[in-house]
Amino acid sequence: MVELADAGALGFDAGRLSRIAPFLAEAYVDNGRLPNAQLLIARDGQPVHYTKLGKMGDDGRELRDDALFRIASMTKPVTSVAFMQLVEQCKVALEEPVTKVFPEFANLHVYAGGGGSIPFAPGAPAHPMRFVDLLTHMSGFTYGLQNRNNIDAVYREHNFDFARDNLDSDGFVDKLAQLPLEFAPGQGWNYSVSTDVLGIAVERISGMRLGDYFEQHIFAPLGMTDTRFGVREGDLERLVDAYAYRPGQSSRMISAGATSKLAKPASFDSGGGGLVGTIADYHRFATMLLNGGELDGARILSPKTVRLMRTNHLPNNADLTEMSSSLFSEANNAGTGFGLGFAMVIDPAKTLIPSSLGEFYWGGAYSTAFFVDPVERITMVFMTQVYPSSTYPIRRQLKTLIYSALTETYV
Repeated sequence: MVELADAGALGFDAGRLSRIAPFLAEAYVDNGRLPNAQLLIARDGQPVHYTKLGKMGDDGRELRDDALFRIASMTKPVTSVAFMQLVEQCKVALEEPVTKVFPEFANLHVYAGGGGSIPFAPGAPAHPMRFVDLLTHMSGFTYGLQNRNNIDAVYREHNFDFARDNLDSDGFVDKLAQLPLEFAPGQGWNYSVSTDVLGIAVERISGMRLGDYFEQHIFAPLGMTDTRFGVREGDLERLVDAYAYRPGQSSRMISAGATSKLAKPASFDSGGGGLVGTIADYHRFATMLLNGGELDGARILSPKTVRLMRTNHLPNNADLTEMSSSLFSEANNAGTGFGLGFAMVIDPAKTLIPSSLGEFYWGGAYSTAFFVDPVERITMVFMTQVYPSSTYPIRRQLKTLIYSALTETYV
């Protein structure tokens, strides 16, 4: 059970915070839209609200406080932090070409047609991709789940989105290097496998498997004892079942925690989406970001590096409505920029959601989410397990409920 601080002393109306659990129960959990919901809200790192609703899965067990969730793309900020640690050590630089680590990418071309039943047309050679293009999803890579064109189709054929079972990291890069880019690096924004490539860069630069790097340089220092790639066999009873949305019906279970393949070793640590963890662990990660890279005496990054990461890197301070070609991502587009690993609010009015300038966030495909508000010193972590995350407007609703309970602001 989470120990809560006095919400009133930290600038929240406790009565308004108490609206959240009944809302989640009535709108989502009791009617089967979500199998469970776990929510932790904190200010200055101190928890002011905790909600736990629903079941572990089809076996009907009550949701555990230490339940394990597939956090999917909430892995991306962790991978980005790992890469920026290497930048701080001058082992790599943001502006350097990725060919420094990936000679396989020396002859990338931009898509010019073809694919499907005919070969890809020979496109124009792409100018060098930089590491910053990977961090910002401006690389020209894509995801098969975008499902828009023939490049996406080939990504699905190779199962790039879920490479854990069928490729090792070198095989992943080799196959990716044979495909055209959707656009020249730096010329657009598309949610993609860029962060998986970034994770492989961490491996090649550090000489460590990504999961081992995370454990030594991020998880152990932060006290994140339950987050890892895969699940220890003895912990499978803590892993919630995963579900998929069905229109007009309760969600359908697609992966049982008790028999999950996540207990088996993977050939590939997916820096873009492979971690499993608890709400308590991710709260510690979010608090480290709120604190400018430090938690309980453990410094993970410098404040200036975190500031750089949470600054909009889209050209001319554009938002995603101007740059994105994605059909799907874990961000809203209006008023939203993108930094080095996560989205951030660059125009609160355009988002039409209560927020702060500079607030940064991301989510996962199974509807998990987090945000960090460095102005109001608020963090939120939300866990559930329904795919895809675009199914319900729950992230907008949670932010509305949280900010409507705020009584004392810092600006």
